[in-house]
Amino acid sequence: MSSEFELIDHFFKRPTRHTVLGVGDDGALVVPTPGQELVVSTDLLVEGTHFLADTDPEALGWKTLAVNVSDMAAMGAQPRWATLALALPEASADWIDGFARGFFDCATRFGVDLIGGDTTRGPRAFCVTILGETPAGQALRRDGARPGDSIWISGRPGRAALGLAHLQGRTALAEPLLAACLAALHRPQPRVALGLALRGIASAAIDVSDGLLADLGHILEQSAVAARLHIAGLPAAGLERDCLLAGGDDYELLFTSASSFDSSIAALADTLDLPLTRIGEVEPGPPGELVLCDRDGKDITPGRRGYDHFMSRPEREGTVSSDMSRPEREGTVSSDMSRPEGGGTVSSDMPRSSRTGPLP
Repeated sequence: MSSEFELIDHFFKRPTRHTVLGVGDDGALVVPTPGQELVVSTDLLVEGTHFLADTDPEALGWKTLAVNVSDMAAMGAQPRWATLALALPEASADWIDGFARGFFDCATRFGVDLIGGDTTRGPRAFCVTILGETPAGQALRRDGARPGDSIWISGRPGRAALGLAHLQGRTALAEPLLAACLAALHRPQPRVALGLALRGIASAAIDVSDGLLADLGHILEQSAVAARLHIAGLPAAGLERDCLLAGGDDYELLFTSASSFDSSIAALADTLDLPLTRIGEVEPGPPGELVLCDRDGKDITPGRRGYDHFMSRPEREGTVSSDMSRPEREGTVSSDMSRPEGGGTVSSDMPRSSRTGPLP
């Protein structure tokens, strides 16, 4: 068995690209780029709440950093530095090797230097603090949505939650949908390029971690506005709809922008080869009020908006509970959510638009 410091030196001390002093001292030294503001975010992942005990360590290493990189994307920031604090029940070299491999694959992909952290023995948990940079005054925030703005979502929300439901035995997915949903769950793809491109375009933004409706609610509350959503191809009430609207763990970007930017966002979808879907509009009204409509314009009342660590029972990656907030129906999912991720064609799901198509 290796000592704590041998583990750090062997698995987590790596060359850095834009750091004065990294892992190995009492603190790190970094020099922010002149004219940039620092963006700082922290996320904690706990076994049984955020991931299953038998999750592949390499995939878990990727996800541990990726969910933090996603916060940078939501702020329109370039990821730069991160610290990692981890608690492990045992010092298994094979397990830690896989975790570190996934973590540094993500770090390399998004240009992040690991500059410090901590290790301890205990129930498996990981805490990352990430720092990024954005030009002064250009960060994307949650408080800028205005009445008349369009509401957009990237990618294919709902897939990660469906993948989890399959692993928990609450549904049975067939290929190729199964592979797509498990990839979304275990190896989320932070939308950094989209976040950077949305500077000067998006009026507000957030990454979807707790559920599309719940996270949109944060924008509406902080912007003191309401919203109306029209989602073409909305599944019938049950597991699939719940995953789409409230499942979370998507790490897609949900953002608002003035309708005058709709054509620019269409071009951006093509440039990034990433689905960007218009799902509604911001309206004046009580802060946080959200109306969901079906394709006939009738109001729908969703069973829940998303995950809350102190209001929801463990359902994400832990033991399946009998929580009343779970969807009414479970079972085999059959849907065009298996459509490939790529393809930049914008699908505008507002009934009055000439561009239509289902979100999944």
